[in-house]
This record gives sequence, structure tokens and C-alpha cells, in this order.
Amino acid sequence: MRTFPLAPTPFALAAFLLASSAHAQTIATTASAGDAPTMPTVVVNASADASAQGLSKAYAGGQVARGGRMGILGSVDMMDSPFGSTSYTQQFIADQQARSVGDLLQSDAAVRMSRGYGNFQEVYVIRGFALDSDDVAYNGLYGVLPRQYVSPELLERVEVFRGASAFLNGAAPGGSGIGGAINLMPKRAGNAPLTELTVGVESGGHAYAAVDVARRFGEHQEFGVRVNAAKRQGETGIKREDHDVGMFSVGLDYRGRGYRLSADAGYQNFDLTAPRPSVNTGSLTALPGAPDASKNFAQPWSYSKEHDVFGTARAEVDLASDVVAWAAFGSRSTNEANSLAQPTLSSLNGDASVYRFDNARKQEIRTGELGVRGKLNTGTVRHTLVASWSGHWNEAKNAYAISDYAGLPTNIYRPLDVAMPPTLPANSGGVMSDPRLTQKTILNSYAVADTMAFLDDRLLLTVGLRRQQIRDAAYAYGTAVQYSSYDKSATTPVAGIVYKAGKNVSLYANYIEALVKGPVASGTYFDGKENQLVSNHGEVFAPYKSKQKEIGIKYDGGRLGMSAALFSTAKPLPAIVGSRATLSGEQRNQGLELSVFGSPMAGVRLLGGLTWLDTEQRKTDKPANNGKNAIGAPKTQLSVGGEWDVPGAPGLSLNARTVYTSTQYADLANSKQLPSWTRVDIGARYLTQVAGHDVTLRARIDNVADRSYWASAVSSFDAGSLVLAAPRTFVVSGSVAF
Repeated sequence: MRTFPLAPTPFALAAFLLASSAHAQTIATTASAGDAPTMPTVVVNASADASAQGLSKAYAGGQVARGGRMGILGSVDMMDSPFGSTSYTQQFIADQQARSVGDLLQSDAAVRMSRGYGNFQEVYVIRGFALDSDDVAYNGLYGVLPRQYVSPELLERVEVFRGASAFLNGAAPGGSGIGGAINLMPKRAGNAPLTELTVGVESGGHAYAAVDVARRFGEHQEFGVRVNAAKRQGETGIKREDHDVGMFSVGLDYRGRGYRLSADAGYQNFDLTAPRPSVNTGSLTALPGAPDASKNFAQPWSYSKEHDVFGTARAEVDLASDVVAWAAFGSRSTNEANSLAQPTLSSLNGDASVYRFDNARKQEIRTGELGVRGKLNTGTVRHTLVASWSGHWNEAKNAYAISDYAGLPTNIYRPLDVAMPPTLPANSGGVMSDPRLTQKTILNSYAVADTMAFLDDRLLLTVGLRRQQIRDAAYAYGTAVQYSSYDKSATTPVAGIVYKAGKNVSLYANYIEALVKGPVASGTYFDGKENQLVSNHGEVFAPYKSKQKEIGIKYDGGRLGMSAALFSTAKPLPAIVGSRATLSGEQRNQGLELSVFGSPMAGVRLLGGLTWLDTEQRKTDKPANNGKNAIGAPKTQLSVGGEWDVPGAPGLSLNARTVYTSTQYADLANSKQLPSWTRVDIGARYLTQVAGHDVTLRARIDNVADRSYWASAVSSFDAGSLVLAAPRTFVVSGSVAF
């Protein structure tokens, strides 16, 4: 058997695969008369999850797919699903020149971007609830991908599930995701050989280069290899802010007779120098206007670094014609180091103070799932039965060191660079060079479900139960002595119904409960003189249940799709009472979502939606807050985009997108209100050939009017902070296929 040595660099491996393509395409697809029996030809359909179902087909226009992965239910067509979701295609990711998952999701009206409290982790706010990037799934497994930022070059699909999803995938290990879930699907080698090189540059001189290579090997092309490598480096449109991002990944798949295998391995570094931080609102009872969006009030010595190694393996076996079993495993190893300086406002004229917060973090994650899915008939009723186990093991080691809380003076309008202040032993926890165990989380769950089809598949009823166990323990910084733990279990149900009222119309409803890991106490409180860490910093709260009810309608016109949904979800509300972080009362979010997608006429593509959201605090320890809105949850969110192929100019397409977000609050008392904002983005794409090679040129301008505004409010218990929008940003790139 022919073997291939592993090349030492991604670009050398790409060259090797290119040289091997002639061999890969010389394939015997049928056996000649008199030959020994051979394995039947394997029909290769690129499948990111190693399933016989493969990826859902793209909808008209190619920007979204007809359906997506629904956890243990497998890949489900949008008209058969009792839930709302959108699956963005790789073509759309490329055409948007997306620099991150959050960048892409600006096109989703149900999602708004925020960031982690005091750090640079992407946070996706879905239906008014935060989804931390720790809780984003990769090919159905939680916690495998880097937690602060994910390079879009890794991804074939970005699937956004709207609503509670713990039944489908198990509880999210980070304790977020009440309002929705995101599943990222890896790239796989398709039938046609691929070698594509992309280079680009954006405002500030930030440069970009990527290579994407795919080949299939074997007598029947049963073995596929997909290699991606990318590098982003340089100053961004924000002055003095420098990003250095590098990634390399290999995706493998093998499609045998009656079984399918896949594996992914990758590395990513995410290094930021002088990254512009969010702004703590401190004791202010109102908010100052947003500074110039190109300004940087970061301290020059501040930085954030994250290095990750990750991998997954998945197998699927056909046990019978209608029965399939699967198994999957994933892991991630992370090293993080930060030196942060978040301004805390003291006046409406922008005066603020900064103190130094250093953090060291190491994390090891192991996760997996097993399942079996099969079909059977009982009379006129068709059943799709599934049983599944999922498990997650997470060990985090942390240390921190803080300077004097009184801080040093600066101003967000006229930033002052200060010398790096020393950290104080009294304000520190653990050893920065050797962080010790601070938290361990173990999740186990078992689920069963049955989707029953009645009336010739016009009526679909899904019912199921998941038994979830969450074990969590907190350990003292430095000594790793356990001081808090719990072991809780609960059984949570799900029920969903779909009625196909016509050929193109589906009505649906669902009820779902979830057991969610409790949050970790964090944040600051104002002691009358300065901000202090909460007195129970690091305490782990017990898990809690969340309940969701939803009804909706979907329309599939062939070229144009639309949907509408009404939903209501409630969860316990984090708050700070006195000097302690705690859970106080509940937050109830209810609203209406509208979406549209597709190609209503030749050469025109539409994608957008509108979300109306009503949030309410209830039964809190602060009666004055009851009835008020939650932090960082706008009442109205609009995202509408269109693309037009210019007549008479073959290969040229123009596009535009409008993103509107209404007012939102940065505190539970609702005294700190962020103004509404509207952003317009425009772009163009040109496809041509140069020397016989396909070439794609793309250009984009985000925030065309160069508006400066507070884009979102970060929430950590009742401590709100502000994220300043990015300035007008020009992005140009060119791709050539060999």
C-alpha cells in the first residue's frame, strides 16, 4: 500500500497534495469482466460530520442551507424541524470576508455581538441571552475549539440554533446558551480537487494570507484530505491595536462500505497587543457619548495571548438498512496569558482610572458522545428513534495578579499612557508562572427521543427526555484546595410538533427544558471609594433549570424562504447584592422573530430578519428593578442584506447590508442606556479568469458612515461595561484557484 509522509509545514503539505492530484484522479470506478470482485464505487458527498446524510443542500442563492444538524436528531430539513435555525454556507463566509464568527453573524437579526467581561472573548447574544464562545460546538462537541476566537478558515458551515438546545446536545459546559446555540462544521474534501490561495489587506495595514487544499485518494476516492492554513497580522483600523493570528488544520475522512470515519486536528494562536478594552461604567448613573471609533484607550503594555491545540474524531456505522450508530471524541489544550487594563469611568467627561489585571490560564478539555438512531413502522406511523450519551470533562487552572485598585488616571476621549504599575501580593491569587487547579467540571447525560410521522409525513411529533448530571467543584487559587462543589441531576423533557399545512407551509411549536450549569461568581462592586472584586469571587453556583415555549410558521417558496416565531424563555438572574455575587429572581425574555432568505429572482439574493424582544426582571432582591429590562438586550434588532449580479458585467456582484440595534441598558436599574445605532456595510465581488485560473476579487467597507457608537453592553452579574464599535474598515482580498 502506498504511504505518504507528513510534510513539516502547511504550505509544503499543500504543494505535496497538489503534486499528488494526478494520482488521485486516476481511478478505476468499475471492475472489468474477469477481474476479482471489488468494493462498489463510493459516491462521495462532502460530509463534515462523517454521516451518511451529509450536509444539507444550499437553498436558492447559496447563502444558507435548507437545514442543519439538530444534535442527536441528526441533520433535519428546515420544514421538518420544530425549532428555528439558520445554517450559513462556506460560500457566504467567504463572500462576507468574515474575519471571525461574530463578524459573519452580523447578518443574523436574532444575534448581537458582545464580549467577555474584562477580556476579548467573543460572546454571541441570542434572543437576549449570552452564548459564550466556550459553549460553541464543533461538529456537535462542546468546548473543542479555541474559546476566545475561531478562525473562519476552519469552517464549512456556521449553524445558528435559536432557543434552548441542551436536550439536543447536552448541557453547555460553560453554563450559557439559554437563548440559542452555535455549531461550527469543519471543512471536508469534496469530489473536485481544490487548491486556493487568498491574500488580503484591511484598514491599518492588517494583512491576511490563507491556503485551502483538498484532495481525495484511493481507488474509489474513499479517502479525503483538507488542509487549511491562515495568517493575519498587523495593526487594525483601531490605532495601535495589533492582531497576530495564525491557524493550521487538517481534516481527514474515509468513506467505507457501511461505515464512515473523520478526524480533525488544528492549532491556533490569537495574540493581541494593546487591544482596546471594554469600559466599566463604575458608579455613574448615566453614560458618556461614544469616543471616536478609531481611538484606542488601551495601555501600550496590555496584551492578550491564547494558544490552542485541538482535535476531534468521529465514526458512524450502519448496523442495518435503517439503523446507524455513531461515536465521537474531542479534546483541546489551551494556554492563555493576559495583562489587561480596563478603564473604569468616574465622570461623564470621560475621566477614568485603570489598574493592571494579569491572568494566566491553562485548560484541558475532553468530550465525547455515543448514539444510535433507527427507523421503524407501527401501523401507519413511522418512527425515528434515537438514544444517546454525552460526556464532558473540563479542568481549568488559573492565577491572577492585580495592582492597586485605586488605579491610575486616564480619559477615554484623551487617552493617557501610564507606566505599567506593579501587582500587589494582597490582590493576587496563585502563582502566575504555575497556575493551579481552580475549577473542574464533569457532565454526563443520557437522552432518548422519538420523532413520529403521521398523515403521510404531514404531521411530525417529537418527544424526548434527557437525564443530565452536572458535577462542579471550585478550588482555592494557589493551594488547589477544594472549597465548593455540587453533584446535581435532573430529567428534562422536550416536545415539538410540525404540521405541514400545505406544500410550502409548516406550522410548528415546541416546549423544552434544560439543566444549566450555574455561573462562577465574578464582577466588581463599588464600596463608596473604588471598585472591588466581589467577596465570593470564584464561587461556583448550583445548576438551574430553564424553560422555553415557542410557536412559529415557515414558508418555502422554492426560491424564497421565510419564517416567523413567537417565543418565551426564563432563567435565574445573576446580580450583585451588597458585596456578593448571587442569583436573584429571574430574567424572562419573550419576543417575535422574522426572517427571509433566498433568491426571489435571477441575479438577486436576500438575507435578513427582524427581532422584537421584551425582557423583564422578576422577583429580584431589589424590588425597584422588578419589571425593568435586562442588561444588553435591545428591544429591536434588524439585519437586512442583499446582493445583485450587475447586468452587462459578467462576474460582477454588488452587495449591501444594514444592521440596526435599538437602545439597550448597561445596568439592572436601567439608568445607563446605550443609544440606538445603525450601521451600513457595502461590498463587491468580481469573478474572472487569469491565465486559465479562476480568480475572485472581493472588496468590502464596513461602517461606511464611520459612525462612533457603543455597540453593546457586557454583563457580568449586575456589572455592565461598554464595547465601542469598530471604525470604518476597508477590506480587499483576492483568491486564485490552481
